[in-house]
Amino acid sequence: MGKNEKTSLGRALVKHHNHAIQETKEKGKQYKSQNNKKVLESVTEVSDIDAIIEQAEEAERLFAIHHDSATPVPINMDAGSSSSGVTAKEWKEQRMREEALHATSLQVPRRPHWTPKMSVEQLDANEKQAFLSWRRKLASLEENEKLVLTPFEKNLDIWRQLWRVLERSDLIVMVVDARDPLFYRCPDLEAYAREIDEHKETMLLVNKADLLPPYVREKWAEYFTRNNILFVFWSAKAATATLDGKPLKEQWTPAPETSPAVKVYGRDELLDRLKFEAQEIAKRRKASADSHRERVVVGFVGYPNVGKSSTINALVGQKRTGVTSTPGKTKHFQTLIISEELMLCDCPGLVFPSFSSSRYDMIACGVLPIDRMTEHREAVKVVAERVPRDVIEEVYNISLPKPKSYESRFRPPLASELLRTYCLSRGYVAASGLPDETRAARQILKDYIEGKLPHFAMPPEMTRDDENETGETGEGSQSEVSEEARGPGLDQVLDDLSSFDIANGIGYSKKKQVDSHKQHKKPQRKN
Repeated sequence: MGKNEKTSLGRALVKHHNHAIQETKEKGKQYKSQNNKKVLESVTEVSDIDAIIEQAEEAERLFAIHHDSATPVPINMDAGSSSSGVTAKEWKEQRMREEALHATSLQVPRRPHWTPKMSVEQLDANEKQAFLSWRRKLASLEENEKLVLTPFEKNLDIWRQLWRVLERSDLIVMVVDARDPLFYRCPDLEAYAREIDEHKETMLLVNKADLLPPYVREKWAEYFTRNNILFVFWSAKAATATLDGKPLKEQWTPAPETSPAVKVYGRDELLDRLKFEAQEIAKRRKASADSHRERVVVGFVGYPNVGKSSTINALVGQKRTGVTSTPGKTKHFQTLIISEELMLCDCPGLVFPSFSSSRYDMIACGVLPIDRMTEHREAVKVVAERVPRDVIEEVYNISLPKPKSYESRFRPPLASELLRTYCLSRGYVAASGLPDETRAARQILKDYIEGKLPHFAMPPEMTRDDENETGETGEGSQSEVSEEARGPGLDQVLDDLSSFDIANGIGYSKKKQVDSHKQHKKPQRKN
């Protein structure tokens, strides 16, 4: 091979190499530009240091609130100061007064006024400015030490999905969990729908209603009727199983009804009810605004993981939207045509701002993902306080440690007691040889969300004692609690500490006791 041929070959190889590098750079730029595009994801948490400090302060406040028997004792270095601490009960009362005072300030963001003639840039700027003002208003509420604001949706694009669904829909269906409907209800969303159009109506779709005893459904029906709330009891899981011809599990089997008001609707009945309500709204709108729309639109909104997608799949009759136990599966609103007269619109799940509930309450209720749980004992504590002790023992076939002699025998089990007993019964052991509490916590929370651990909340100003079919007044328990309210004696506390230390191998090396008469020396005789 000649010299010129070698030179031309080398140049060709270098040229090919440079061309490959240039192609790689172009692909990298294209990939980078694609990754820089917005991804519609729910954002309920922030990761800066200020948020971490706020979370620590929130945990401290929640500890004082949940431990009513504990009185915070401030450490005061100034002896001349007359400041004194407040009890947990007083703090709770102050917080409730502050929540009632600022209830009207807790709103969902409103979409600013717009017209079709606006440019995309102008509309985007107006929406961002309105959203920023809304965030600042909530930030001012968070500065109040007596208010505990829950995590809420902080992604503007998710709220834009809600705005579009509200504007399109004639009937707004707010899907809530029957076990605690008021936790998932957002009254301000109902007011916002009326602001958009006075003819819009909001209906509560009380999902998983067959998990409630009939008498509890009856009380909730009375509460909704008394407060002029349009509602329907429904079970998406039962409707889907019936549609597929699959047998229902025991906890999902509908109970015999005692009254038409507590009836759990089937698929066809719910479709007819939705169509009827939406058509009535459309008739009123046509009479006032001369509107002619071919189909009535029913929009579904609510918190994540309450069953919106499962409900729509059951109504459509086939799987059209993704369903998973992890909240936040639906990313964009979807429109589904049921018939020539009815169209459904599914909105992504939204975490609305509210007071009082902690992050651990929202994890236990399935609103926030279990995988993001950091303090598993705090989340399990919510379960232990809501599910009776005997129910937990029966479901898991375990025996929880009994309360101490000086404690109330009605106290709920501690999270540590529940987790360790569950790990022992299931053989959950971590690599360190200690009980795998994280694995146990995730399973317990999953069972709590799916309904394996039965629980429910009663309407306001009602308790389970009011619904006790045995008619017990509870006087015996009150007298017993009053006796135990005096607290443990010193000997009981010392005995408990001693037993704890001995069980954990702390100190207490037993020495041979010497009789008291042998400890004294005999007096010496004087010479």
